[in-house]
Amino acid sequence: MRLSVSTSTPQVTAGDSLILHCEVQGASSPVSVQWWHLPPQHPNPGVLVATMEQDGSLRLGSTYQGGRTRGNLQVEKASSGTFTLVIPSTLDEDDGGQYRCEATEWSRGQNWTVEGETAVTVNSMGLGLHTTLKSRVASVTYGQSFELVCQVSASYTLEEVPASVRWLFQPNPPAGPYHKLVQVFPNGTMAWVSAQSHFKGKAQLTKADTSFRLHIHSAVAAQEGTYQCEVEVWRRNILPLGQPAATTRSNAVGIKVVLPESKLQVDTKNSSVEIASGADTAIECKILFAHNNSQLAVTWYLLPPGADGTPLQIIRADYSSILEYGSEFSSPAQKSRFLSQRVSSNVFWLQILSANLGDRGSYYCVVEERLWLVDGWYKRGEGTSGRTTLEFKLPERELHVEKTNHSILAREGEEVTLHCLLQGAHLPHTHFLATWFQVKKSGPDSALLSLHHDGTIKYLQESLAGRLYLRRPTAGDFSLTLSSVKEGDAGVYYCQVQEWQQQGEGKKWALQASACSGFTQLTTIPPESTVISRICSSPSLLNFILYLPLVLILLLVLAVFFWYCKRRYSKKENITGNQLMELEGNGEVKTT
Repeated sequence: MRLSVSTSTPQVTAGDSLILHCEVQGASSPVSVQWWHLPPQHPNPGVLVATMEQDGSLRLGSTYQGGRTRGNLQVEKASSGTFTLVIPSTLDEDDGGQYRCEATEWSRGQNWTVEGETAVTVNSMGLGLHTTLKSRVASVTYGQSFELVCQVSASYTLEEVPASVRWLFQPNPPAGPYHKLVQVFPNGTMAWVSAQSHFKGKAQLTKADTSFRLHIHSAVAAQEGTYQCEVEVWRRNILPLGQPAATTRSNAVGIKVVLPESKLQVDTKNSSVEIASGADTAIECKILFAHNNSQLAVTWYLLPPGADGTPLQIIRADYSSILEYGSEFSSPAQKSRFLSQRVSSNVFWLQILSANLGDRGSYYCVVEERLWLVDGWYKRGEGTSGRTTLEFKLPERELHVEKTNHSILAREGEEVTLHCLLQGAHLPHTHFLATWFQVKKSGPDSALLSLHHDGTIKYLQESLAGRLYLRRPTAGDFSLTLSSVKEGDAGVYYCQVQEWQQQGEGKKWALQASACSGFTQLTTIPPESTVISRICSSPSLLNFILYLPLVLILLLVLAVFFWYCKRRYSKKENITGNQLMELEGNGEVKTT
């Protein structure tokens, strides 16, 4: 008896059918056939695939029973000596290796067995599976369409295996991992992710041969970001599909959505406003052009005179007209004096009430425009206005206020008085307005308090309200007393005095004269106990105290040495002590 084994499928892809042939010649009696699989990892002793007995009955090995993994195996006797094994669906590369056929002839209580083998290669479905994502454009204009093409390649015929594509998206700027947009299953059904509703209804999904396409209609800003496609494949002829046999993800492609250009125009002309101190004024910010469907937010800035170029934010009115004050203007007194108002569709005002010298400087506004673009509001433009310089009118008559600069040294906790004296005569029936300022290194001079012409005092710094006093021993004395001096009170101070006169009974008051005092430099020092403790804790003082005994001993030794030398010198010359003193008095002898 002779036997030969062959296969018509020497190399297959996982999921394909495997067909094996076993041809027996020279047998004169019925034979039985066994098929064995010798996997590459552990070829011995092999795994029984199937047995066909002499009567044609079929028995499957334990691994191949049920038909749920590899399908229903078939063993056929094509002719008197030809046997065929068909495995409908290979699992993976582990199904490759050697397959052995054993034929046994039975006659008169005896049997003879011959065998033969053939090799089969089963390729993984991941072998050669690759995806490439392409786009014709990297950026699109808002409202235009774009298309992404996911091209798939494999070492087998992709059209013959079940495949699905999953589209992934990461918005710009990135906010975590990629999000799933939609998945197209092998049967053609689609599953959208509800969180990505801005894609549904605007995206078209198609498949042609080995490429999947995602077409986005009328792109919006929310669709700007990075895209990827992920392809899954399953083995042939197996239902339900279950876990995919292989998965591959493409490269990332970024798409930028260019929003419509803003046509916002803000008046950039420079101007100046001159007002009397204590008067109200308004700085204008004019919009020359803006979209009809836009919203505007305006922020006001002040550049104080002599500043280092860093503007101070006064107030911001956002798109909903909610006001937000800058840190330098957040006190209740400042909030009550600076107001932002929209007087028309294209004009904003910054109102300054009771303006004082500390308000001098250049004012300007920054306008932000946002547009409604189908799916939301987007900031599209920004414009900066020209600068408006605020100056104060100088009255024709000048007040005479002491201009001398002073320097005061005060211990913390003490009381100190800063002088502001009005000199000379003044007009009858006049009243005075005096305002004290503290000079700041950056930002406008800070107004501390004001004495109004009606005699009322207004505190402009809430934190100092309990420690500031105006005392007027005489009519022209506007000196400021600061009690319980603190370290943070150190700085430069000055006062402004204005002379006001009522134009007539029941009429408004008018400014007649104005002047500023000299500057007072206030320097603070720690309390006395603190000074003593600091001195005593000084390392140099401690070192001096430690070495003081050694210094005294050294001086004593030098004194004894010089006394001894003087005495020896006097004896050597036979000069008495009284004679030596007499010579010293005449200048003939000098002693040390």
